[in-house]
Amino acid sequence: MQACPQVIVEMPIFVTMKKRTFLKLTGAAGAGLLVAPFAGCETSTESNPMDSPAANPQAPSKKPKLKLHVQAPLGYALDALAPAIDSETMGLHYGKHHAGYVSKLNMAIRQNTAFEGLQLEDLLSQITDADDHMALRNNGGGHFNHSLYWRLMEPGGAAAPTGPFKALLDSTFGSTEGFLVALKSAGGKQFGSGWAWLIEKADGQLAVTSTPNQDNPLMTQVVDEPGRPIIGVDVWEHAYYLNYQNRRGDYLQAFTTLLNWDVAAAIWSREIEV
Repeated sequence: MQACPQVIVEMPIFVTMKKRTFLKLTGAAGAGLLVAPFAGCETSTESNPMDSPAANPQAPSKKPKLKLHVQAPLGYALDALAPAIDSETMGLHYGKHHAGYVSKLNMAIRQNTAFEGLQLEDLLSQITDADDHMALRNNGGGHFNHSLYWRLMEPGGAAAPTGPFKALLDSTFGSTEGFLVALKSAGGKQFGSGWAWLIEKADGQLAVTSTPNQDNPLMTQVVDEPGRPIIGVDVWEHAYYLNYQNRRGDYLQAFTTLLNWDVAAAIWSREIEV
């Protein structure tokens, strides 16, 4: 329905106004005489079709807000792992390095929106060695790997594995100590920067592996031995150099004393997700 024009009676502005004149004017306004539609017309309540972005391409459209990945709180004090890992290392590692991976991951997703809205595990499974995936690969891996690493060192957990998880470690590596020797060996032999892992393979068996840089066993199209990460230890120099300089083996030994076996067992049994 076409909207009707309105008759507008403009009110003059008086410097002074007699009370009788004022009452007449305000009374007319209250009776609807100052602004009224033409007789016989109805007031339209329909919206203007040109307000629609489809009908008016010049109308600004709102972009949906990007769903960002976020860095979870550490969950314990920066000095909680001292002296094995000092508070300065923790401040730099968590507050600078990990935070930087999260920020750069979100920037990479803005450049490659096919990955927007994916859970981190799903994003990693779709990573390839293509050049346009490199920022997603490095920063997505960096975010996941560090999130797991912090959880595994939460203070207060069991100092040794128990139950079905221990039984599986024993059947695979001979003993808990046999597993730790294999993990430290994989971390020590990783050339340059990278990670050492305990993974669960597709057949349910456990294995110790390592990956370079921020690669992750969930990157099935990238790594040699894919699997579900259970334990991951960072062997980048920024993880240990302030305390241990080039003594990576000493750092790896210290990590094993911090390992929260309750968390590791809960990740293995899928009771908790990283």
